[in-house]
Amino acid sequence: MSSPVVITIFLVLLVLHQDFWLKNDASLVAGIVPIGLVYHMAFTVVAALFWFAVVRLAWPYSHEDDDEQGGDQ
Repeated sequence: MSSPVVITIFLVLLVLHQDFWLKNDASLVAGIVPIGLVYHMAFTVVAALFWFAVVRLAWPYSHEDDDEQGGDQ
């Protein structure tokens, strides 16, 4: 996963977090949970999975080798 891809997905998530289209929607899911809350629950799961993928696929592991060798502290 390259840096421009990570930045692009991050910016898309940033825009999607602003759920202005559900601001005045009083719909309920399963009769008790507001649609905005369900949206944010789903968004949280998607954002967590995205950051998990970033850490697993795009983390710069070359910097961690320097820390294990003791470095110049």
